[in-house]
Amino acid sequence: MACAIERDIERQIELIPTNPHVSPPPLLAANPLSKVPCLVTSDGIALFDSPVICEYLDTIGNELPMFPPAGGARWRALRYQAMGDGILDAAVARRMEQAKPQEDARDAFMLRQKAAVDRTLAELEREPPHRLPDIGSLAVACALGYLDFRFFAEPWRDGHPTLAHWYQSVAAARGMQSTRPTEPP
Repeated sequence: MACAIERDIERQIELIPTNPHVSPPPLLAANPLSKVPCLVTSDGIALFDSPVICEYLDTIGNELPMFPPAGGARWRALRYQAMGDGILDAAVARRMEQAKPQEDARDAFMLRQKAAVDRTLAELEREPPHRLPDIGSLAVACALGYLDFRFFAEPWRDGHPTLAHWYQSVAAARGMQSTRPTEPP
């Protein structure tokens, strides 16, 4: 949704709340993986996975492209997108495991996911993304927002002041503000 908002096309999207953990039939009809997000295009093609959906959304509307067409700018944006998505993948996996009974293998898995996030934050501290709205910057900003929301007891800003300054400058964007969770559960 942050991508759609940054592209000023959010009013063209109908939101349908669902719980992918119970694999509801309407979601399965569109996405056999039973994962969200899932976007059904106006011509009936079901797209799933945020990177695919964002690339599709980038073809709609009149805003400047979020995916640079070629060259170094494209690879830089996709690299940051991969880092943002990787932080999210590791943080979500860790979050899901936290609710289960503790055991050595699970604890080792969660530590591995935390280490992946920590290493990526260190890399982003050395070289923060550009300002919005390229896809890499947006993915990193969403990942940092998720860390604030789900791992608020583990603040990342103190050890990453350059990244924290960058995030503060992009967190005020309309797409980030409109999709920000209001309170931790």
